[in-house]
Amino acid sequence: MSQTSHDRLLIIDFGSQVTQLIARRLRELNVYCEIHPYQKVTADFVREMAPKAVIFSGGPDSVTRDGSPRVPQEVFEMGLPILGICYGQQVMMHQLGGKVESGHGTAEFGRAYVTPTKEQLGILGGWFADGDEQVWMSHGDHVSEIAPGFEVYGTSPNAPYAITADIARNFYAVQFHPEVHHTPNGAKLYENFVKLAGFSGDWTMGAYREQMVEAIREQVGDKQVICGLSGGVDSSVAAVLIHEAIGDQLTCVFVDHGLLRKGEAEEVVTMFRDNYNMALIHADEQDLFLGELEGQSDPETKRKIIGKLFIDVFQKHADSIEGAEFLAQGTLYPDVIESVSFSGGPSVTIKSHHNVGGLPEKMGLKLVEPLRELFKDEVRALGRELGLPASFIGRHPFPGPGLAIRCPGEITREKLDILREADAVFIDQIRKHGLYDDIWQAFVAILPVRTVGVMGDGRTYDFACALRAVTSVDGMTADYYPFSHEFLGETATRIINEVKGINRCTYDITSKPPGTIEWE
Repeated sequence: MSQTSHDRLLIIDFGSQVTQLIARRLRELNVYCEIHPYQKVTADFVREMAPKAVIFSGGPDSVTRDGSPRVPQEVFEMGLPILGICYGQQVMMHQLGGKVESGHGTAEFGRAYVTPTKEQLGILGGWFADGDEQVWMSHGDHVSEIAPGFEVYGTSPNAPYAITADIARNFYAVQFHPEVHHTPNGAKLYENFVKLAGFSGDWTMGAYREQMVEAIREQVGDKQVICGLSGGVDSSVAAVLIHEAIGDQLTCVFVDHGLLRKGEAEEVVTMFRDNYNMALIHADEQDLFLGELEGQSDPETKRKIIGKLFIDVFQKHADSIEGAEFLAQGTLYPDVIESVSFSGGPSVTIKSHHNVGGLPEKMGLKLVEPLRELFKDEVRALGRELGLPASFIGRHPFPGPGLAIRCPGEITREKLDILREADAVFIDQIRKHGLYDDIWQAFVAILPVRTVGVMGDGRTYDFACALRAVTSVDGMTADYYPFSHEFLGETATRIINEVKGINRCTYDITSKPPGTIEWE
């Protein structure tokens, strides 16, 4: 458990994929919170933590199933304000004497509208000003009978008790998810709840910085840390934060695997070795990586090869640093939630990730991951707090496996060179039109096909490429950026004219979840 003098809010995690979004909403309100899985939350744990309020998250289970997640009954007797979300509402009702039903007609997924049923209470301040409120539902069961002491304040077509409260005990419960952007007024509900609970709002990114510096020092002691520095925002912010905490105990290893963007290696070395005076090993391992990737076309095989080689390279350099016992990574929460449940809770695994669980026991290194609880925009805010240049903080995300997953099929040096040039033109176009900061991520993928074309009076047989640009708020969902036809035409013309080896361009307008933004 973290040690902090700030007012605390406890989030009990029942395994929702969006539990961390609750924490994100609270941080936006400058409220300190901790997420802990329900399995670890005992009555003694809550008493020791001494939170000012508790939130129960959603989750994939059903309270009607024997053995499904619960909270200690004593939590309801501690005089704490409690807010139950989705499954959290159902747990409250079930444990306090209400009823929850499963079966036909109880499910509700996606956009819904909640209608107020009576005079409104404090937690709903600012709601229902224009009638019904749009919310986001995601439940298979629903409450069929509310617990004694509760009253109904809102209902939806498939959730007759969409909003309930026991005002006397400061217990509130909603069937929908106020934390997601699809509940437009959800942030106001959280704001009202923390005000009712008496939070002063003294938690800031500056406070997070102070706490992490202290935590890193406590974790590392006088040992050495080796940091995998990719040059992206995440690993860069992690490196600067750790360097602030332990100084010369940190050695950064920048692996040039031959899969970086144009001019990237030089930028990274100049930034950290010259500007920040960090101990930096520039490991030029292009031949090693590209040699192992030769002839490989399966995307998962390529990812695993790159991951294994990264580990081998880190092992080699860790062995050269006396006292190195820790490996630092810029792992973010979206990385974690795609791979394994945060804090050990019961959420469903979606996909593997190169930054999570890729460190075998044989390395003998423990992980330092100071950004593991943050979203990308929070990392950028932390980077600004640490004084990193705005141009660096605003860089688009770049995947650990680099251009390998923007080069479907077999990887060759020729294709990588073509891809770098095309990508540089695309990004230059975006900057030239003042769109860079409006876009979450943009890149070019070189397709594993050649097409016949005519340029001037000559015949060409070159590669086609796909342009990809997406918008996102928190990295959990993404949609394509709506470029004008004029922009796309101008960009395609530049790429075809300036990049030898490409004779066709297409724009990818599919909307994808974050795990499939890339082209692999």
